[in-house]
This record gives sequence, structure tokens and C-alpha cells, in this order.
Amino acid sequence: MDVVDRPALDGARVERTDGGFAGFVRQGTTLEMKAFTGVTGDAGGFAVPREIDAEIARVLKSVSPIRAIANVVTVGSAGYRKLITTGGTPSGWATETGPRPETASPVFSELVPPMGELYANPSASQAMLDDAAFDVEAWLAAEIAIEFAKAEGAAFVNGNGVNRPRGFLAQPISTAKDGSRPLGTLQYLPSGAASDFGTAPDERLVDLVQSLRAPYRQGASFVMNASTLARIRKFKSADGMPLWQPSLAGGQPASLLGYPVVEAEDMPDIGANASAIAFGNFRAGYLIAERAETAILRDPYSNKPFVGFYATKRIGGCVADSEAIKLMKFATA
Repeated sequence: MDVVDRPALDGARVERTDGGFAGFVRQGTTLEMKAFTGVTGDAGGFAVPREIDAEIARVLKSVSPIRAIANVVTVGSAGYRKLITTGGTPSGWATETGPRPETASPVFSELVPPMGELYANPSASQAMLDDAAFDVEAWLAAEIAIEFAKAEGAAFVNGNGVNRPRGFLAQPISTAKDGSRPLGTLQYLPSGAASDFGTAPDERLVDLVQSLRAPYRQGASFVMNASTLARIRKFKSADGMPLWQPSLAGGQPASLLGYPVVEAEDMPDIGANASAIAFGNFRAGYLIAERAETAILRDPYSNKPFVGFYATKRIGGCVADSEAIKLMKFATA
């Protein structure tokens, strides 16, 4: 029997289609499985299409400040390792005809960023999903991005490394200078007062900047929360010039002592023994390792008439170079 294609009747509702993934989100069915993830396919766990995953990453970068300045690498599994050297290759001097004894070899250390599974579980009513005018993909990307940004932003700063990244404030700290601290220990400078800035706070900030060696200062930035930044914006140098310099061009960050300032609300407020200010080259100092794919599981059964979208992503992080990040601790010593 021949099948004849007939045009739709005038006034008939034409269903807007956005591809296989949109049909899966709206009705729970799909014509094409993009890729398998750790969950079984018949349970609905399929990798998010490329365009959706890219949108989530863009929103994350604008919301999670540490992600924007750190070194982000994409890994293929949770077993990511990185080798780093804790010193250069030793050398020696000799006369023109003198012997050249063997020099020592550089020392390698293995860096293993702690990883965990980040998840978000937004939901929407089936009636809302059935509305053809509702942009399901944009809503889903925004909801997941907000949840992920909150969790990872806190973990990159204060995470304890147990099933999540280890934040840079969770590292051991010491007043010892570079070359004399154990690997992974950050140097801090005291503010000069028990729970506030001491005398000459502008000089304390200059000391913090200069404690970072010159190769790291190229690309360095301050990291603090809005409350701490409000205090610093009121400071002036000895000649009456403000330390804070507003941006002179659109899209350019304001600067403190010539370096950009990143506001991270997960940084602690000024208080006793709080490391409320960080300064460093986070591109060299902090490593974020993540899987590229975000897996989504559609659940229309557990909480009818709402449809849940369970999204997961594996992500890890840790300090890669402990000489690239310095802290100001609000203490006398």
C-alpha cells in the first residue's frame, strides 16, 4: 500500500521539534542515543548533546570565579595523575680541562587531585514541559549551571578533598619562604593585628605581592570576598592615593596595586586567624580536572506530576604549585 504525504490541515497545531534530545526531555523518548555513560541506557542515562554541554560550561565560567582563573583540564577518567618537579636540574662549575662529575637528577612528585561527583536535581511540571513555547534546553542548562557553580565554587576554596576537590584554603600553611616549605604548604603573611589589618595596611598588601616571586606575578590576581574588598577600597597610600583603581575600560577588571581582583564569596570574612586574602597566579597554582560529559537521567515517576532531571559530573581539584599562591592571615604572627 502506498503512503501519501498529505499537508497538515489549516489551523492544526505544528509541534516544534528541537532534535532528539528535546524530545527526550519533553516526552521521555528519543530517536538517537548520543553516547553511553556509567548508568544503563534503558534507565535514561545519555550524555548531554555537545551544544547543551558547551552552554553549561560558559555559564559556569561566569558564575564560578576560581574556574575562570585556574588551570582547567579535561580528563577521560577519575584516575588523573600529574607529575611535577620539586626543583631544577643541579649544575656545577669546572675548569676547561677539569673533570665533570655526575650531577643529581631532578626529583619528581605525583599530583593526584581529589575527585568527586557533582550533581544537581532540578524539576519541572509535565505541563510546563508540554508547552511548546517553553525553552526546555535553556532552562535546564541554567538550572544545572547555577547548582554546579555554587557547589564547585565552595569546593575550590574550602573543599576538604573527601569526595570533592580540595580547596586552596584547606592546604597547610606556614610563614616559611619558598624553598624551605614542604610541597603543598602555602606561605602566609600576618596582617599585623589579631583580627584586623595592622598599622600601614597598604605596606602589608605590598609585602603580600612581593612575596610572590617574579615569574608568578605575571598573570597574578587577588582573591577575596566583597566584604574584604569593601574595606580595602577605602585604603589610601601614604601620599593620599587610593590603592584601589577602578576599571578604565569596559570588560576590564578593577585593580589593586596593579593586579586584578576576583570576588569569591566563599572566601572568609576578616576575622581572627582567617586567611581572607589570597594573591597568586592561579593558572599555575590551582588545577581543576573534570570529565567533559554531563550525564542526565530523566525521572518522571518519583514525584508526579513533576519531572526530575538528575545531572551528574565528575570534577576534582587541588593546589598544583604551592609557591604560586600566597595568603594573608589576620593574625599578629
